[in-house]
Amino acid sequence: MPLVSMTEMLKKANAEGYAVGQFNLNNLEFTQAILQAAEEEKSPVILGVSEGAGRYMGGFKTVVKMVEGLMEDYNITVPVAIHLDHGSSYDKCKEAIDAGFTSVMIDASHDPFEQNIEITSKVVEYAHSKGVSVEAELGTVGGQEDDVVADGVIYADAKECEELVQRTGIDCLAPALGSVHGPYKGEPNLGFTEMEEIRGLTGVPLVLHGGTGIPTKDIQRAISLGTAKINVNTENQIASAKKVREVLAADEKMYDPRKYLGPAREAIKATVIGKMREFGSANKA
Repeated sequence: MPLVSMTEMLKKANAEGYAVGQFNLNNLEFTQAILQAAEEEKSPVILGVSEGAGRYMGGFKTVVKMVEGLMEDYNITVPVAIHLDHGSSYDKCKEAIDAGFTSVMIDASHDPFEQNIEITSKVVEYAHSKGVSVEAELGTVGGQEDDVVADGVIYADAKECEELVQRTGIDCLAPALGSVHGPYKGEPNLGFTEMEEIRGLTGVPLVLHGGTGIPTKDIQRAISLGTAKINVNTENQIASAKKVREVLAADEKMYDPRKYLGPAREAIKATVIGKMREFGSANKA
């Protein structure tokens, strides 16, 4: 099955009351684990690639070829999108699209509002001409993800969200409503009232960044209020690192990377399967 954009995937999720997980790729084993989990669970899946992770793996083209090769070798039958996470500029989004990405996020949330509209509109124009979906962000999601660092959380303004969607034609929107990248310090506190208002004003599927550590009841409530995409990375990274530490601590003479990265891959896969079931996307492919 060829790679697809997120557009139909997220519309279906909204209509049927579940969310599709975006699970970030960090290396070969992450990619293997996420694709295997999706196929086993018969779940649609979004493979997130940050600019930093893309560089680490060799570049956008390498990432696309790796994903396409694994999908063929594993005989993947479920819908898979490959998505640029937190694209920093029009040029980076174009580079990803030209390399074969089927979806991009343009994150101009740090720019003045009119500038955000201008950059996002330009990305949408190019992306849509290639059949690629576009996500944009308003407000500030706290914490750090890859090259993106934010001090504190700034809630998205509902009227600005409405205007951004209307003027740019984006396919989905990530409004910052209290979530953070990385582990939470204390209990997550999401703005559900604002989420409901933004969904009502914009009509597009919403995206929740920083999905690690949010209680299931909050996840379910967010989905009921129009959230159709939930991003997870930290949880998989923690599961992977924990397993590598365990395996190496149990055998100090071990040196074959397959013998510690293989178990790490299984830990990631188990984590992703758990998330797909929590998000309600299992058996929705």
